Amino acid sequence: MRDFVAKISLTALFVLAIFSASAAEKVTFEANSPLTVAVGEAFRVEFALNAKPDGDTFKAPSFEGFDVLAGPAISQGSSVQIVNGSMTKSVSYTYTFVLLPQAAGNVTIGAAEVKVDGSSYRTRPLPIEIVNEGEGSRAQQQQGGSNRADDTQADAQSRIGKDDILLRAVVSRSSVYKNEPLHVAFKLYTRVPYVNIVPESAPSFNGFWSQDLSDPNSARVGRETYAGKVYETRVLYDYLLYPQQVGSLTIDPVDMTVVAQVVVQSRHADPFFGGGREVFNVPRKVQSQRATVQVKALPAGAPASFSGAVGNFTMDTQFPSERIAANSGATVTVKISGTGNLTFVQAPKLPLPTSFEQYNVKTTESINTSASGISGYRQFEYPFIARAEGAYDIEPIEFTYFDPQRVQYVTLKSKPLTLEITPDARGGGDAVVMQGRGMSKEEVKMLGQDIRFIKLGGAQLRSERVPFIFSAAYWILLLGVLALFTMIYVALRKQIRESQNVALVRGKRANKVAVQRFRAAKRYMEEQNRHAFYEEMLRALWGYMSDKFNIPVANLTKENVREELHKRGVSSEDSQRFTAIITQCDEAQYSPVESARMNDVYSEGVNLISRIESVIKR
Repeated sequence: MRDFVAKISLTALFVLAIFSASAAEKVTFEANSPLTVAVGEAFRVEFALNAKPDGDTFKAPSFEGFDVLAGPAISQGSSVQIVNGSMTKSVSYTYTFVLLPQAAGNVTIGAAEVKVDGSSYRTRPLPIEIVNEGEGSRAQQQQGGSNRADDTQADAQSRIGKDDILLRAVVSRSSVYKNEPLHVAFKLYTRVPYVNIVPESAPSFNGFWSQDLSDPNSARVGRETYAGKVYETRVLYDYLLYPQQVGSLTIDPVDMTVVAQVVVQSRHADPFFGGGREVFNVPRKVQSQRATVQVKALPAGAPASFSGAVGNFTMDTQFPSERIAANSGATVTVKISGTGNLTFVQAPKLPLPTSFEQYNVKTTESINTSASGISGYRQFEYPFIARAEGAYDIEPIEFTYFDPQRVQYVTLKSKPLTLEITPDARGGGDAVVMQGRGMSKEEVKMLGQDIRFIKLGGAQLRSERVPFIFSAAYWILLLGVLALFTMIYVALRKQIRESQNVALVRGKRANKVAVQRFRAAKRYMEEQNRHAFYEEMLRALWGYMSDKFNIPVANLTKENVREELHKRGVSSEDSQRFTAIITQCDEAQYSPVESARMNDVYSEGVNLISRIESVIKR
């Protein structure tokens, strides 16, 4: 009996967990269909629901422009998964229709509707592009495919049209006022499947203050008709922009590489099983267009209380009690609410009497950013202490903003306020204002502390030795130290400048490096190592010219060396001699020559470099 009760309890808990897990899942109702279909070609449209519908509440769209060949075919399924003691259940209902297009053009399948637990859910409309592809053109395309060479990669490339993958910068407005918001979204338009997106450059907004609205956790995808064709869209970058300059501002293009996935019929058909399919990843580089925004200047004649606010705002003010005791603190609160460039809204000026001590303004804010702009509020608190008693008239607080809808400045004013400052109840710091002079008693000092006692008696004077500081010797020594420091500073600056000039450093050490290589060549000549000798001579000659003229060795030729030597006043005979020595070393490097010839080449090379160095140094 106990086992039976336990089994019943476990079964009840299991069913309860299933129903609770199913109820907690968010209901989604989505439609799916191809982007492009041909006239006379049947295709399927599916409406998928992840919950159990209420009876026969499914309502299909009218399918105008299509012939319904079959449907609705209803398929359902459910699964239960238990992971680490946590149970989840998924339910799926799919309504499938087989449609046949009636004519070419762009047709939209309307929204389907279904009810779950009394709540209605609708799918989004599906735009579909219907193209007219005759049997003759299709057969010709298949025949051309079979006659092409065995290059399936090229076939995959050809299957992606020029306008199958697009990147567009969608700008909400092309003309705005300065500090008026506009929205820009970089959208990817695709008519083929893709597996990866590789950004090549990030968005750049010169002259704008930008607010990133992109949400990495949720991809905004949809389906749109653009230039007469239906595309799947995805928002990659989403920004809210506030122009900070007047004139024509440009939103630079964004580059990226989209890796499309193409399925190609295999050309190597199996004689028994028939042909298969191959999948290729085809990269395509796309770039958004360059968008231009005209930024208009704000009208002239702005009130003095205008500090750059643009949008639509309201102002609420909270004043303290009209009676305040002297030496006590109070606070004035100003709250600016609305939609616009709230981030740039500054605290309005609070006109207080000079006898009031005003402290730093405290700012609190609550800002919400969306594609339509920034909304919320900024609140400013003005703490102050009233020092002098009396009656004071506080001028109204003014806040001015520019309304781009009405194209005018709007000034908001608070109500006027009269504050009565009563004497300090604690009796400290009498703060009565003196008539005529406008001074309080706090400004009067006690005479016993303000006037010092005069010393009496005869004065005793004595001479003192002049100290070294500020004497003539002190100034001479100081000038000498400054002059020495200046010379050292100039010398160090010159050395640093020369060391930073790579071309100058290379030019100065060109002769030194050439001499070292000539010594190595001489050592090879004494060892009768012909190949190493001529190789080192070529390195010495070409290396000298590369360092002296700051030209990479790979870019050096006999012609540009003769041109550089001519520019620096070297005679044409020496230029021709350099060319002859280079040619002689190239020919003799891999051909047998007498050892005496190495002596001649060595002597001529050393003498030639010495003559060129002496001419260039002049």
